[in-house]
Amino acid sequence: MTDHATPSPRICPNCDGFASVAITVGGRDRRGHLRTITADCPACKGTGTAQRPAVREGARA
Repeated sequence: MTDHATPSPRICPNCDGFASVAITVGGRDRRGHLRTITADCPACKGTGTAQRPAVREGARA
């Protein structure tokens, strides 16, 4: 009996799976909280996974 496992998603090579980060902009607000902004990976748009390359027909010999 064979096991049909689904393939794991590919990790984005640009961000290594860490797609969103919080960056401190320096200083604190009036309540004492750090001011941060969120930056997403532009390649995977914050998902952390990469698209699988399309397989072209006739490419195999």
